[in-house]
This record gives sequence, structure tokens and C-alpha cells, in this order.
Amino acid sequence: MTAVDKTVAENSANPATLVRDSVKTVIAASMVGTAIEFYDFYAYGTAAANYFPHIFFSDKANPTVALLMSLLTFAIAFIARPLGSLVFGHFGDRMGRKTTLVVSLMTMGIGTFLIGCLPTYNTWGIAAVALLCLLRFIQGIGLGGEWSGAALVATENAPEDKRALYGSFPELGAPIGFFLSNGTYFVLESFNDSDAMLAWGWRVPFLLSAILVIIGLVVRVHMEETPIFRLAQEQKKVVKSPLTEVFRKSWKQVLQATFLVAVTYTLFYTLATWSLAWGTKEKGEGGGSLGFTNQEYLLMLMIAICVFAAFIVISCVNADKFGRKRVIITSSVLLVVFAALFPFLLNGEIVGQRNFVANMAFLCIGFALMGTAFGPIGAFLPELFDANVRYSGSGIGYNLAAIVGAAFVPTIATWLSSHWGVHSVGIYLGVMALCCLVAVLSCHETKNVDFTK
Repeated sequence: MTAVDKTVAENSANPATLVRDSVKTVIAASMVGTAIEFYDFYAYGTAAANYFPHIFFSDKANPTVALLMSLLTFAIAFIARPLGSLVFGHFGDRMGRKTTLVVSLMTMGIGTFLIGCLPTYNTWGIAAVALLCLLRFIQGIGLGGEWSGAALVATENAPEDKRALYGSFPELGAPIGFFLSNGTYFVLESFNDSDAMLAWGWRVPFLLSAILVIIGLVVRVHMEETPIFRLAQEQKKVVKSPLTEVFRKSWKQVLQATFLVAVTYTLFYTLATWSLAWGTKEKGEGGGSLGFTNQEYLLMLMIAICVFAAFIVISCVNADKFGRKRVIITSSVLLVVFAALFPFLLNGEIVGQRNFVANMAFLCIGFALMGTAFGPIGAFLPELFDANVRYSGSGIGYNLAAIVGAAFVPTIATWLSSHWGVHSVGIYLGVMALCCLVAVLSCHETKNVDFTK
């Protein structure tokens, strides 16, 4: 009898007792796959900001237009993600978390690998751009089923008083994947000039993802189904149409989840994608003429991402101790303040060029607030929904947030900053932080909910 079978048997007699997988198993199953998924996604973000404007959208007469067009393809996956959450959420609530997570990882991995094989615009013309958009859409479908399933693997195996801490495992996949992606580009750019990177170097991170996907598949194929889903099966609580059930009974929670997460997306892609272009490009190219090289900025991002990871854990410990709402309310208020002040750190007329201290302050403070806002989400969103619709509900909310908060962030921020200056980007972030504050104030505290119901 497996550990999960024991869980079902014991819960039939005593629902208050749950036998769970080991912490090592939960970490491997939830964190490793998520790290791989985010590695794939961030590899595209870096390429869209630095290489694709030249490879797929070359416009020497107006480089800003080429950058904007490239960043629009970045948005395609975010538009696809809610569709992915509908598909994978349905099967995740009907068939289980394990099988669904394996398929989502394969979908994402195939799309990413094939991007690395694409011919350029100079070779295939508009057909290359069309294929890039199609593969980016496939990436989005795969990621749409990833986060919510990984969050459930973690939280549905967690002790009641440590759900937020366990929920940090898939959240930590984000900084790990980002570090691996940017680290790959950093190493490549250390040994190759810009011509080599445009010729072949940009492909390497996408092709290397195949190795990581194989590792992730091995981990997930060998994991067990979560005990709470097996319990729902045993008690015949699995619904035939979880999507209908979500929109009939839990539409308010879907909206709350959307705006709870949206600001974290806006903040992250402001920090990681828009600021990369702003810090390394000239004003005529859509940047801020801050004078950093691409390699220098990637190194600063990798340092700051460690702050992100640390604050994910800190915020989750606090969320288990003080409650989810209190932590997210605090982060939302601080984000409003940050949105008002950070533009001064990125204004070349104030801080000058190549001001590493000012730029690191922007990145480290921003990622600290990002970790504080993002960490508790791994537990908070699943806790908003009943067990039989939890995959669908949390996934739809999380991925709708991708459209509201992330899909067009690099494009909007680039347009705002090129027309109205860097302070307009701060206003944009501040508005999203206020939306998050309203959403969290409308929620009930979920720290002590019965997660088996």
C-alpha cells in the first residue's frame, strides 16, 4: 500500500488525519518542474528584449518599433495562458494533479525547444514570424496548466500550519528558473560577441531546455497523486464539469485571485524585462540611455533575484504566523510607495550614466517587495477554492492575472517611458498595486480554512 493509499484509507475513518509525502518529494515535484517552466518563459523574455528585434523584426529606420513588435510576441503566451488553465484545470480536477502536470510540462518544453530551431526573418520572411507566434502560443498553453498544479502538489501535502511555507516551493521555481535562464545568457555573452549571439548564441538557452524538461518529467512521473485529491475521489466529490462549477459558485474568488496576482506580474516584468531594455538601450531605441551593457545588467539581475528568493521564504513564514492578508496588505502599501520613488533611481538626468548603486537599489528593493507579494500567493489562491474545483479556480485566476498584469507590461512600459518619461511607468505600477490592495481587502483570511473540503 502506497503512502497515498494509506492516506485515503485513514481519511475514510478519520478525515482529520492525513498521511503525506515526504518534504523532499513535495519539493522535487513542485519546485523542479516550475523552475523548468519559468526558465523556458524567461529565456523568451530576454531574447525578446535583446535579440528578436534584430532577428525577426529588424527595422533599422526605427529600432523602437522593432522592439515594440518583439515585445508584443512576448504577450502572446500570456493571452494563451487562461486557455491553458481552462484545459488543464478541467483535467486536473477530473483526472488528478500528477498526469496533468506531466502533460503541461511536455507542452511547454516542446514549444520552447522548437523556438530554438526556427529560421530567422531573413531566411523565411513572415513565415518565421508566424511560427514564432504559434510556438509562443504553445508555450503559454503549457504554462497555463503549470503553476496551479504545482501549488496544489505542495499545499495539498502540507501540514495545516505550514501551507504557506510549502506553497513557497513552487514560488521558488520562479527565481531559480530566472537565474538559470539569465545565467545561461550571461555565460554565452561572456564568450561571444554580439554578432555571434545574433547568429546562433540566442538559440542555445531554448535548445538546452530539452535537458531540463527530461529531468522534470522523470521527477513528475515518479511522484504520487496528492492525498487530498485521492480523498475527494474516495468520497466521490470529484465533479464532472469543474469549470461550470467554478464560474457558477466561485466567480468572485476568481476575480479576487486575478487582481491579487496581477501586480506581481506587473512588478516582475517591469524589473526583469522592461528595465533590461531601459538600462541597456539608447533613447532612440526605446531605452533610457543609462549606459549599461547587456552583460552588466544580466549580472545585476542575477544578484537581485537572490533577494527575490529570500523574501519569498520570509513572507511565507510570516503568512503562516500572521495570516495571508496582513502580509499582502503590507506589500501592496509598500509597492505604492516604491512606484512613486523608483523612477528617480532610473532617471539618467538625476543619477547619471552607469550608476550601479542606484540601479541595484531599484532592483533589490523591487525584488524584495516582489517576493513579499508573491510568496503567500502559493497558498492563498488555492485556499480561496473548494478541493473539487481548486485546480481550475486557482489556475484561471492566476492566468487571467497574466493578461491583466503581465501580457503587455514590457510593451506598455516601453511606450509610456518613451513618450512620457520613466515616472509614467511608476504611475502604472502604482495603479496595479492599488488594485491588489482592494482585492485583498475584499477577501476573508484563509489561514485556518479546512483544506480538505
